[in-house]
Amino acid sequence: MVLKIINATEAKVGTNIIVDGEAYTVRKVDISKTGKHGHSKCRIEAIGIIDDNKKKILVLPGHERVEVPMIDKRKGQVLSVGDRVSIMDMESFETLEVDCPEDIKQQLTGEANVEYWDIEGKKIIKRKV
Repeated sequence: MVLKIINATEAKVGTNIIVDGEAYTVRKVDISKTGKHGHSKCRIEAIGIIDDNKKKILVLPGHERVEVPMIDKRKGQVLSVGDRVSIMDMESFETLEVDCPEDIKQQLTGEANVEYWDIEGKKIIKRKV
């Protein structure tokens, strides 16, 4: 579910956008001025939220619409650590199998508290609390 739709010129550093069905965070925006017969152009550099190694560079007309994803930030308690991390949501008490980056996974132990993000139905652990 998309939270809202914005023009490309409204994307600022730190804004989350959807590109090719994946969520990205804007790191740099360059907006060119309009020409004699044209529209302004936006060059957007974005890095993946779920996979930090993914980088996208987009060049769009300024009036092009981009989608802003709904990101639900929640807290959970670690139940077990394996290939995927099993956590229990602290509000609804449901058990979830969630992906976790390797650097965060090394810090986790049983009963540790974490912050996880639900990004358009995909869940990932972002940090240990």
